[in-house]
Amino acid sequence: MPEKWHILEAQIVETKRFLDSAFTIKYLGHAKYFLGLEIARSPDGMSITQHKFIRDIIQDAGLISSKPASTLLPLGVKLSSQDTSVLPDPEPYRRMVGRLLYLSFTRLDISFGAQQLSQFVHRPCDTHMNATLHLVRYLKGCFDQCLFFPSSTSFSITAYCDADWVGCVDSKRSLMGYCIFLGEALLEDEEANDGCSFYGGGRVQMFRLYSL
Repeated sequence: MPEKWHILEAQIVETKRFLDSAFTIKYLGHAKYFLGLEIARSPDGMSITQHKFIRDIIQDAGLISSKPASTLLPLGVKLSSQDTSVLPDPEPYRRMVGRLLYLSFTRLDISFGAQQLSQFVHRPCDTHMNATLHLVRYLKGCFDQCLFFPSSTSFSITAYCDADWVGCVDSKRSLMGYCIFLGEALLEDEEANDGCSFYGGGRVQMFRLYSL
């Protein structure tokens, strides 16, 4: 084990002692379930999933017997706030999108779709709800994926960046995203609008990488 890990373990022990001196605490061992996160450890590393949470989303959406979707969002559909078929009750849409945003903590593959859908919670329409149900069917087809942190990883940092080339039909702006890896372990990811409508895709990516 690298020396850095020994130092980290010593710091963890010291933190426990400090908390125990200030509060009445009970150490229950390694976490296995926390706020919907299912945590499993093995000699190969640690995995974090939300399988039960996904099952609940699929069931509450009434899609238990539906056919899985192979794409994150419907192909060829451009979501817009200008749609006129407003949902009579926006709460089911808002609740489902909120759950998808929480799920994206461990299912980074849906981050883009969840971010897109979250732009319309103030005035959701039929097209937005249909796209949300499509994303839930996508989850049904890749239910077993997880976030994995290998135990034997290098300390090299790699960053990736991309943009969707003015994908927002309302603002004419690009959605940028990046992810940062420590070895094979994903440390951080984020999606955000570039804030400028005139940037070309290449310039957007260079601007985003510079801001990291």
